[in-house]
Amino acid sequence: MDTERDALDAYSRVVTTVAGQLLPSVVALAVRSRRGLGAGSAVTFTEDGFLLTSAHVVAGGRDGTATFADGSEASFDLVGADPLADLAVLRTRQTGAPPAPLGDADRLRVGQLVVAVGNPMGLAGSVTAGVVSGLGRSLPAGDGRRQRLIDDVIQTDAALNPGNSGGALADSSGQVVGVNTAVAGYGLGLAVPINSTTRTIIGELLSTGRVRRAWLGVAGVPIPLPPAVAERLGQRRGLRVVEVVPGSPAGSAGIYLGDVIVSAGGRPVEHVQVLQRLMLGTGAIRAPLPLTVLRRNAFVDVITNPTEL
Repeated sequence: MDTERDALDAYSRVVTTVAGQLLPSVVALAVRSRRGLGAGSAVTFTEDGFLLTSAHVVAGGRDGTATFADGSEASFDLVGADPLADLAVLRTRQTGAPPAPLGDADRLRVGQLVVAVGNPMGLAGSVTAGVVSGLGRSLPAGDGRRQRLIDDVIQTDAALNPGNSGGALADSSGQVVGVNTAVAGYGLGLAVPINSTTRTIIGELLSTGRVRRAWLGVAGVPIPLPPAVAERLGQRRGLRVVEVVPGSPAGSAGIYLGDVIVSAGGRPVEHVQVLQRLMLGTGAIRAPLPLTVLRRNAFVDVITNPTEL
């Protein structure tokens, strides 16, 4: 009994410590749009008043009101949004809220403790806790013209409800490792990861207000390579193709379901972020991108020509 009580006490200490650190940095949003007034959450991540939230929270809106943990309110403007990553950056003139530290979701492991902070159902400053249930999930997203999958999404059993979207998912050290998304119809706790790829996207939104990227039209999940292949290539994992969009650059080039992508542009591909990084920036658009795939135990070289999203 004492061991169980000690474990519960340690769990509670972690959750209360993380909540105490993050609650002052998480704000409630009231978004004005043509559809009326929407609600969500956001995370203060700079000292000069920039907020990070989900793109779908501010879809169709340009401004609104942010309510901080101390009850103060300030108007905000939309700096930029990237619906295809479901991330948006806002700017408010109030600079008193402490910025939340951004972590690295690539360090997460299944079963690890995470804490979600947001404003579900209009209830400000709500905290839930759980574990990482899965990594590398995919979440459909779109910009009104095209649909794509957001890869590397974090799944958690921490309860997320409408209004949680845009809030913080943090690890036990209080670093924000994801931006929560509560998408109607999924019934899952999901979060867009904070990693090197999304940091690049956030930087683009801060500097230009938009993100230009190329598009291959594939979705994949990391898998272990057969031992002989792993030894030959000097890498342990590849990316199994689980979806190919018909008519996409990947489909037109001859990429098929079940192919395992092992390299792109001469770089080893062990996780989806490698492809995501190669797609960012104007230089990737319509530039030939060679891929090597493992198909029926044979290596096949394919040349793709990513188009602009």
